Amino acid sequence: MFEQHRETLEKALSAIAGRGYWSAYPESPSPRVYGEGAAERGKEAFESYLGKPFPLDQPGTGTWIGAERSPYGIDLGVTYPEPVPGDLVAAAQAALPAWRDAGPDARALACVEIVDRINKRAFELANAVQHTSGQAFVMAFQAGGPHAQDRALEAVAYAYAAMTSSAAAARWEKPAKGEPLVMEKRFTVVPRGVALVIGCNTFPTWNAYPGLFASLATGNPVIVKPHPRAVLPLAITVQVAREVLAEAGYDPALVTLAAEEGQGLARTLATHPGIRVVDFTGSTEFGDWLEQNAKQALVHTEKAGVNTVVIDSTDSWKGMLGNLAFSLSLYSGQMCTAPQNVLVPAGGIETDEGHKSFDEVAAGLAAAVGRLLGDDARAVELTGALVSPDVLARVEAAPSLGEVVLASRAPAHPAFPDAVIRTPVIIRVDPEKPEIYGREHFGPISFVIPTGSTRDSLDVLRRTINARGALTASAYSTSSDVLDQAERAAIDAGVNLSCNLTGGVFVNQSAAFSDYHGSGANPAATASLTDPGYVAGRFHVVQSRRPA
Repeated sequence: MFEQHRETLEKALSAIAGRGYWSAYPESPSPRVYGEGAAERGKEAFESYLGKPFPLDQPGTGTWIGAERSPYGIDLGVTYPEPVPGDLVAAAQAALPAWRDAGPDARALACVEIVDRINKRAFELANAVQHTSGQAFVMAFQAGGPHAQDRALEAVAYAYAAMTSSAAAARWEKPAKGEPLVMEKRFTVVPRGVALVIGCNTFPTWNAYPGLFASLATGNPVIVKPHPRAVLPLAITVQVAREVLAEAGYDPALVTLAAEEGQGLARTLATHPGIRVVDFTGSTEFGDWLEQNAKQALVHTEKAGVNTVVIDSTDSWKGMLGNLAFSLSLYSGQMCTAPQNVLVPAGGIETDEGHKSFDEVAAGLAAAVGRLLGDDARAVELTGALVSPDVLARVEAAPSLGEVVLASRAPAHPAFPDAVIRTPVIIRVDPEKPEIYGREHFGPISFVIPTGSTRDSLDVLRRTINARGALTASAYSTSSDVLDQAERAAIDAGVNLSCNLTGGVFVNQSAAFSDYHGSGANPAATASLTDPGYVAGRFHVVQSRRPA
């Protein structure tokens, strides 16, 4: 079962070293790629879950719970076994020794088998992601499927590389008078303990898979605690993982689901003395709470940030505006990488179409978004639906924050009349109001801010990101010196930078095996998805030695 994936693992190891383009799983939902009828079968599989208990063979309280409602207006009605937190931890601890003893190779290849089987259910997962996150279908297929699976495989590769960076055994000989001193030594990778993955509502698989597979590959059993509004995608994932592990002769308690209807289970599990690793994506408030209270665990968090765009000049006026409009509109700005603050010198910028005043830049950006989303049928396939009532409330309150440059509107979805959809709102805010633009406004809300100069814009970038964090930053300039200054500012702020994006690469998209997601160098995240630091603390190496 596992050895068939050796080549895939080796290619993944080469990819994380070379950082070039590579993907193990095709992102196109075309029947030419996934086979005729795959889309229909996937939708049927998704619909078969609705309104009934999810088929998951793990113990619980005997009560079945679930409260998921699609942002497209459908009550899913799927229920899940209510967990007993202490029982999940105890079962995971009991499963750990055999999984530890399996060794790095068996664990890594088992993880690749799990990801491979998840990929074979890509359309089923796409529907589950769409109707829990509000993503449009194609985005749900790509980001929730192949892109998430690539991130999982990337985490496995980093974990395997870290665990096998030195020999597992050695013969040690030290010259001495007479016979040399000779010892046989063994070095065993020992997992840290039971891991907890706390999922998010917006990208339930993409954000959960790195932690899930980094922990599992390094020998740690994993309890998966989904967001209450996005359980189904991770329930399918857990189902697949348990199936593979059981077939391979391991205890399926190595991966379990901890579903809940309300809030509070994450706190209970995260502070349980048996939980030794926590991975979380979500709000700054809860991320900070985990860092302060889950003292017994290694805690990795990805939290809110203030993603910033600095515009100095451009040699592609239309390309710049089109690229930014797409980035602001994609999934209604509900990506943790979506730009929020657009900093423009008050005196305007130079472009390939002549000088543009600040007002012309703001109006040009608003017009570009308007053109992109002018047709409702096209718009909804880009924006998707709003993930929660909280996002809707922020969008509706946004006009009170400043001068409206572009008002949000509510396109009608041709297939889902009850879908909650909003296009971006763009607000002009004075630079003297950092209390507004200096914090994250999650959703399709962005600010255009006039600054004294590009140098001032870079200073704002440094200040806001050092204070609140960010996952992305962008700069536009025709000057190599300005771009160098922007890169220096990004390094000072510890944020990943993209320059002069005017074509088919967008700041809020990152490629597995090449782009780092987050840096761990500013308050928005404690680590990067993925790098050696993300996996290193999940295991220790224990040595034994004896005379040869």
